[in-house]
Amino acid sequence: MGNTPPLSLYIHTPWCVRKCPYCDFNSHEPQGGELPEAAYLEALLADLDADLALAGGRSLETIFIGGGTPSLLSPSFYRRLLSEVRARLPFSPSIEITLEANPGTTEQARFNGYREAGINRLSIGTQSFQPAQLEALGRIHSADEAANAVGQARAAGFDNLNIDLMHGLPGQTPQLALADIDQALALSPDHLSWYQLTLEPNTAFHSSPPVLPQEEALWDIQEQGHERLVKAGFERYEISAYAQPGQQSRHNLNYWQFGDYLGIGAGAHGKLSHIDEQGHWTIERRWKTRQPDAYLRRRHDPRGFIAGKAAIEEAELALEFAMNALRLTDGVEMALWSAHTGQSPEVLLKKLSRAEKKGLLVQVPVKLRASPHGLLFLNELLALISDD
Repeated sequence: MGNTPPLSLYIHTPWCVRKCPYCDFNSHEPQGGELPEAAYLEALLADLDADLALAGGRSLETIFIGGGTPSLLSPSFYRRLLSEVRARLPFSPSIEITLEANPGTTEQARFNGYREAGINRLSIGTQSFQPAQLEALGRIHSADEAANAVGQARAAGFDNLNIDLMHGLPGQTPQLALADIDQALALSPDHLSWYQLTLEPNTAFHSSPPVLPQEEALWDIQEQGHERLVKAGFERYEISAYAQPGQQSRHNLNYWQFGDYLGIGAGAHGKLSHIDEQGHWTIERRWKTRQPDAYLRRRHDPRGFIAGKAAIEEAELALEFAMNALRLTDGVEMALWSAHTGQSPEVLLKKLSRAEKKGLLVQVPVKLRASPHGLLFLNELLALISDD
């Protein structure tokens, strides 16, 4: 049976200076004036209070503050928020608390304040260092501002720092993509998220697609970029994530290992496991009201902040687990299947036999792990698992 999985907390901040044309996250340009920090803090805490029973007495292992652009909100906002969260839920002694920050929205005093508030990991949304690519992506910062943000973060005492980079960008050649990696490496990050631009529904790029690199160029970028990062001492531990030894994102690892997480804030999602007195497992996804103004109004609504919830059906569980676990280059121990789903490994193993025969999986039944070929063709692998 096992116990319920580790617990994380995701906090969503829904505002950005400007909506980027590729972005499908729940982000909105503020409607004049200052952001409603006090009202949003009150709403977040009420949202958390309504979900506290779902924690089941567990400590928080990680907190991730995403967006939107969380660095638009003040250090005092986060100081109060984290103090109130700690008053409601115990923190693991080694808790990882990450804040996403965009260059162009920060300065030294803000980074100092974020560190003093208890945030101990930063993820800086650089995306590119090339002026043409930054303009195409709708970013508001320059390459110099990105480099300055990293320097300011280091000066504030952050010793766990991620840089977000994208590749496969409009007008990008393999040479420009490698130049982005080299400029990022020159800033000595501890972690790099390096992912390919995709045209997501309900984005400006989807309705009016830019000209992207051809498939051959994309393969060259991925192959050469991977080699450059590995040579620099980074380990690829997830399809789009590279880290120096010991610097993997623990919050994202909890997602990929099918851990639990509370989600508070406008449009936030959570995934929670529950074992009843008879030993029956329920795994449920929950999501909150999406529009910021509507979310704030829910403070005074007897319906609360929940916009919807749905149990993960037994027939869907194998795919849900695999969609996360197979993103990890080292896979996960099969024991996690039982520990995090309450089901026998045989339920999953029956789904995996065809994929193993096709060379898409390795080390079954000890581990659930994609082969190098399987990582390249993850959608094909997942399709085999989802088929009855």
